[in-house]
Amino acid sequence: MDHEAVLSLFDRDMREGAQPDGPDARVERIGGVVRQVASARGWNGVVWSDLDETDADAAIAAQVEYFSGLGHEFEWKVYGHDRPADLGQRLGAAGFTPEPEETLMIAEVAGLDLDAEPPEGIRLLPVTDAAGVDLVADVHQKAFGTDGSRMRDQLLARLTREPDTVVATVALAGDVPVSAARMEFVPGTRFAGLWGGGTVDAWRGRGIYRALVAHRARTAADRGYRYLQVDASNQSRPILERLGFEPLTTTTPWVYVP
Repeated sequence: MDHEAVLSLFDRDMREGAQPDGPDARVERIGGVVRQVASARGWNGVVWSDLDETDADAAIAAQVEYFSGLGHEFEWKVYGHDRPADLGQRLGAAGFTPEPEETLMIAEVAGLDLDAEPPEGIRLLPVTDAAGVDLVADVHQKAFGTDGSRMRDQLLARLTREPDTVVATVALAGDVPVSAARMEFVPGTRFAGLWGGGTVDAWRGRGIYRALVAHRARTAADRGYRYLQVDASNQSRPILERLGFEPLTTTTPWVYVP
């Protein structure tokens, strides 16, 4: 894979040319900033910026003023190659708080190992309705220790109103949800995104996460997508590398709470 070329394509299609991630969101382009604006229950934030040392502070202040006026917490998603080089420091000085750094990993679907199957006793259930979304939210809360209600609302809205843009799957041990993940499609691009892959503690290390990645990759291939991208934690990065994903850069969410 040509890392520089693929990263440039990712920036152009998925960030500078970003599309709303749900039916209640919109994308706005203001000067050198591309932002998504949603309800307080959705994701609000900056997905792309083209700034330098002369205009970065003013752009940051403008976004703080805008989202604060809406009363919305928002995120400025900073990638390792973004400019200016001290963008994160400038956000910190403006009152943003960084969340843990992750690694942007991308793979060509055609080069992935797609043979991984769930371990014995685990079945994969497609999520198509509110009951399935509840199972995904239950796994999210147990796996990550965070409130899954916002994710639940967003996933249900997309399945209801834009079903062709998302695929969600839950892994069941009997009738008990033990792992879940989703994949989001961006029409008109070559990228599908893997999100939310999580497994409850007692079921980790058994190959369920790997099986869910392979399952989603097969779906992406069937739909004609060339690349899969994921923001990988330190836990998932080794698994993804063994499957054929390659690290391209880092990504850090900087969060501002009015």
